Amino acid sequence: MCEIFIRASEQSYTPASRSLRLHGVATSLRLEQLFWDVLEEIASRDGMRVTQLIERLYDELIAYRGEAANFTSFLRVCCLRYQLLQAEGRIPRDRAVPIGSLDARAVLEGLAV
Repeated sequence: MCEIFIRASEQSYTPASRSLRLHGVATSLRLEQLFWDVLEEIASRDGMRVTQLIERLYDELIAYRGEAANFTSFLRVCCLRYQLLQAEGRIPRDRAVPIGSLDARAVLEGLAV
Protein backbone atom coordinates (compact mmCIF):
# COMPACT_ATOMS: atom_id res chain seq x y z
CA MET A 1 0.00 0.00 0.00
CA CYS A 2 2.62 2.55 1.01
CA GLU A 3 4.52 2.15 -2.26
CA ILE A 4 1.72 4.06 -3.99
CA PHE A 5 2.52 7.05 -1.80
CA ILE A 6 6.27 6.77 -1.24
CA ARG A 7 7.00 6.77 -4.97
CA ALA A 8 5.78 10.36 -5.22
CA SER A 9 8.34 12.74 -6.61
CA GLU A 10 10.32 14.28 -3.76
CA GLN A 11 9.85 17.64 -5.45
CA SER A 12 6.07 17.38 -4.98
CA TYR A 13 6.35 17.45 -1.18
CA THR A 14 9.22 19.89 -0.92
CA PRO A 15 7.94 23.02 0.85
CA ALA A 16 8.25 26.25 -1.06
CA SER A 17 7.68 29.75 0.27
CA ARG A 18 6.30 32.50 -1.90
CA SER A 19 6.23 36.14 -1.03
CA LEU A 20 3.15 38.02 -2.13
CA ARG A 21 1.03 41.03 -1.35
CA LEU A 22 -2.53 40.75 -0.08
CA HIS A 23 -4.11 44.16 -0.54
CA GLY A 24 -0.71 45.81 -0.43
CA VAL A 25 0.47 43.97 2.69
CA ALA A 26 3.58 41.86 2.16
CA THR A 27 3.25 38.30 3.41
CA SER A 28 4.72 34.88 2.78
CA LEU A 29 3.02 31.52 2.34
CA ARG A 30 4.74 28.15 2.67
CA LEU A 31 3.14 25.20 0.88
CA GLU A 32 4.38 21.98 -0.62
CA GLN A 33 5.08 22.25 -4.37
CA LEU A 34 2.17 19.97 -5.23
CA PHE A 35 -0.26 22.48 -3.68
CA TRP A 36 1.34 25.36 -5.58
CA ASP A 37 0.86 23.34 -8.78
CA VAL A 38 -2.84 22.81 -8.06
CA LEU A 39 -3.31 26.50 -7.21
CA GLU A 40 -1.64 27.37 -10.54
CA GLU A 41 -4.10 25.11 -12.35
CA ILE A 42 -7.14 26.58 -10.57
CA ALA A 43 -5.95 30.14 -11.21
CA SER A 44 -5.18 29.53 -14.87
CA ARG A 45 -8.69 28.16 -15.49
CA ASP A 46 -10.04 31.63 -14.71
CA GLY A 47 -7.23 33.61 -16.33
CA MET A 48 -5.70 34.66 -13.01
CA ARG A 49 -2.27 34.60 -11.47
CA VAL A 50 -1.91 32.54 -8.28
CA THR A 51 -1.57 35.74 -6.26
CA GLN A 52 -4.91 36.96 -7.61
CA LEU A 53 -6.56 33.63 -6.79
CA ILE A 54 -5.14 33.64 -3.26
CA GLU A 55 -6.30 37.22 -2.69
CA ARG A 56 -9.79 36.34 -3.94
CA LEU A 57 -9.97 33.23 -1.74
CA TYR A 58 -8.79 35.29 1.23
CA ASP A 59 -11.41 37.99 0.61
CA GLU A 60 -14.24 35.50 0.17
CA LEU A 61 -13.18 33.56 3.26
CA ILE A 62 -13.17 36.77 5.32
CA ALA A 63 -16.59 37.72 3.95
CA TYR A 64 -18.00 34.26 4.73
CA ARG A 65 -16.30 33.41 8.04
CA GLY A 66 -15.18 36.80 9.33
CA GLU A 67 -11.57 35.62 9.67
CA ALA A 68 -8.89 33.67 7.83
CA ALA A 69 -7.54 31.45 10.60
CA ASN A 70 -5.09 28.78 9.38
CA PHE A 71 -5.07 30.26 5.90
CA THR A 72 -2.36 27.95 4.52
CA SER A 73 -4.34 24.95 5.76
CA PHE A 74 -7.40 26.43 4.08
CA LEU A 75 -5.44 26.63 0.80
CA ARG A 76 -4.41 22.98 1.11
CA VAL A 77 -8.04 22.01 1.67
CA CYS A 78 -9.06 24.08 -1.37
CA CYS A 79 -6.61 22.11 -3.50
CA LEU A 80 -7.80 18.74 -2.20
CA ARG A 81 -11.45 19.76 -2.52
CA TYR A 82 -10.85 20.86 -6.13
CA GLN A 83 -9.34 17.49 -6.97
CA LEU A 84 -12.05 15.53 -5.12
CA LEU A 85 -14.80 17.47 -6.89
CA GLN A 86 -13.09 16.75 -10.21
CA ALA A 87 -12.82 13.03 -9.35
CA GLU A 88 -16.55 12.98 -8.55
CA GLY A 89 -17.33 14.69 -11.86
CA ARG A 90 -18.73 17.79 -10.17
CA ILE A 91 -16.02 20.03 -11.65
CA PRO A 92 -15.14 19.37 -15.30
CA ARG A 93 -11.61 18.12 -15.92
CA ASP A 94 -11.50 20.31 -19.03
CA ARG A 95 -9.21 23.15 -17.96
CA ALA A 96 -10.80 25.41 -20.56
CA VAL A 97 -13.93 25.57 -18.38
CA PRO A 98 -13.46 28.42 -15.88
CA ILE A 99 -14.30 27.63 -12.26
CA GLY A 100 -16.07 30.99 -12.09
CA SER A 101 -18.51 29.86 -14.78
CA LEU A 102 -19.76 26.95 -12.67
CA ASP A 103 -22.93 27.11 -10.59
CA ALA A 104 -21.61 26.55 -7.06
CA ARG A 105 -24.97 25.29 -5.80
CA ALA A 106 -25.12 22.68 -8.56
CA VAL A 107 -21.51 21.62 -7.90
CA LEU A 108 -22.17 21.26 -4.17
CA GLU A 109 -25.68 19.80 -4.40
CA GLY A 110 -26.07 16.87 -2.04
CA LEU A 111 -22.64 17.35 -0.44
CA ALA A 112 -22.08 17.92 3.24
CA VAL A 113 -20.33 21.26 2.74
